[in-house]
Amino acid sequence: MKLTVVRTQFGTDATNGILLIDGIFECFTLEDQYQAVKVMHETCIPEGTYDIEFRKTGGFHAKYSERYKNAHYGMLHIQDVPNFTYILIHTGNTDEHTSGCLIVGETQQDLDSSKDGFIGSSTVAYKKMYTKVANQLLQGKKVSIEYTTIDKLLDKPAEQSDVYEKLQEISGEIKVLNAKLSGRNIT
Repeated sequence: MKLTVVRTQFGTDATNGILLIDGIFECFTLEDQYQAVKVMHETCIPEGTYDIEFRKTGGFHAKYSERYKNAHYGMLHIQDVPNFTYILIHTGNTDEHTSGCLIVGETQQDLDSSKDGFIGSSTVAYKKMYTKVANQLLQGKKVSIEYTTIDKLLDKPAEQSDVYEKLQEISGEIKVLNAKLSGRNIT
């Protein structure tokens, strides 16, 4: 299984993106801001591809074990990120809830509206995504996550145009949803 984080908007305090699982839109993402030189608890991780494994120790694991009971097998821990440790995928709402980790949600606010970003219905998105990833890990299958940016993804060769088409479709769906939320009719 391959997860892909496509970073779509860079702000002064946060980074917006989307998460694809095997090329299919799963949810929205929020991370700390991009910085060329890492600042502890204030920087998104470097672009690249990393393995994901369970982490069965630490405060997040204890908290999520209590919260999700038998549906929690360990935190989704992103492995071997240069100069970063304990990078997890978890719930949260703003960049204040992440220290380099990836938070997921069902909705996302434009970074022009809030420098800290905002991601909504995080628990719903997390549970849905976690189940898919955990099932693969429990079967002993490899799960990786690639971090990239929208501009690099759109510049990829023609054989990867299916991802481009999917991103165009998602973009259109987001515009329609935003219009509906604003009370405008789309015809």
